[in-house]
Amino acid sequence: MTAPPTTTPALAPFATLADTPDVAEVRARVRRVLAEHVTPERLAEHDENETYDLELYNELAAAGLIRLETEIDGRKAAHQSQVTVLEELGAGATSVGVSIVVQYMGVELLHSFGNSAQRQEFLAPLLAGDARMSFALSEPDGGTDVARAMKTRATRRADGSYVLNGRKKWIGGASTANFLLVLARTTEIERSSIDGITMFILPRSTPGITTTPIDTMGIRALEQADIVFEDVVIPAEFVLGEVDRGFRQVLATLNGERLNGAAVALGIGRGALEHAVAYAKDREAFGRPVGAFQALQHELVDAAVKIESARLLLHNAARTSDEAEGGANETLSAMAKLAASEAGTTASDIGMRVMGGWGFLRQLPMQRYFRDARLYTFAPLTDEMIRNYIGEKHLGLPRSY
Repeated sequence: MTAPPTTTPALAPFATLADTPDVAEVRARVRRVLAEHVTPERLAEHDENETYDLELYNELAAAGLIRLETEIDGRKAAHQSQVTVLEELGAGATSVGVSIVVQYMGVELLHSFGNSAQRQEFLAPLLAGDARMSFALSEPDGGTDVARAMKTRATRRADGSYVLNGRKKWIGGASTANFLLVLARTTEIERSSIDGITMFILPRSTPGITTTPIDTMGIRALEQADIVFEDVVIPAEFVLGEVDRGFRQVLATLNGERLNGAAVALGIGRGALEHAVAYAKDREAFGRPVGAFQALQHELVDAAVKIESARLLLHNAARTSDEAEGGANETLSAMAKLAASEAGTTASDIGMRVMGGWGFLRQLPMQRYFRDARLYTFAPLTDEMIRNYIGEKHLGLPRSY
């Protein structure tokens, strides 16, 4: 053929590791939902129009893929289940996958630190898919070092309630979420400390909250927003966990967030590679498929090796985190996130170059993979900070920051 179709046909996914029966069942469930509800045209439409696919989210929730194994007052979802869901979504419905990373984080925080009343009011509908949350941490002056740069303040009043003022930036889904988890400084402590910050549950309908969409390059089907809080009153019962210990509570969830971000990045890489290989088999130049040229073959192979290596690291890290009695192997999770980030950016970059001008076509998904993969070079932590962490914790090198 002389050109790829305007819509890319569904491709058989690359072989995965031998899943356990439980993981295989989760993977099959995700794929059934995606096969029934997702088309290339639908993905392109939401990306182009910058609209969130709420219908797909609802279908995933109805299939139990937000709840997974979580019980309100019992066990948590397995990391292996979460990363399986997110890899499958990353390979196609990437923006929905990114939003579910946030939902899983909210589930973790409410399950770990919420009291019984908070779990019933906020966690139960979140697990059922009847509510969505947004996590408000980053600020205009602070991303990686947000605790020390935090300017958002919550002042306690005589009746025990708080008044919240400040700004947050890059907050996914903030305009349409049912509630926010907001971090704000409640006690002035020396700059070097991460204490003095409290986490609040804040219904989105609370007066004094203004959100403004941000026009972003990637993950366009999930709104990113600026938030302004002006004299927002928060009842005392909406403090989540311990006063002044909120940032430490966030740190306790970072292992899972790294794993889940890695899973989406891995899925992006897998999706990009699948489309690039399909194109290389079908596109002809000089009388043969371009995939027959050694230079292109080698680059596609390099991408495949990065993807399979990242998958091995990811599932090993998820498994050991599920099995760990004394805590998760956070260094292994950091390695998985770094490997998956590089796999996603490498595969999407190679895919763009394999497809040439066709990679630029907005109707085809390669340019979307290329844009979306860049998110996980800096989220939830920058790759540079991940390297710093691994250098210190795994190699025993002096702290570099």
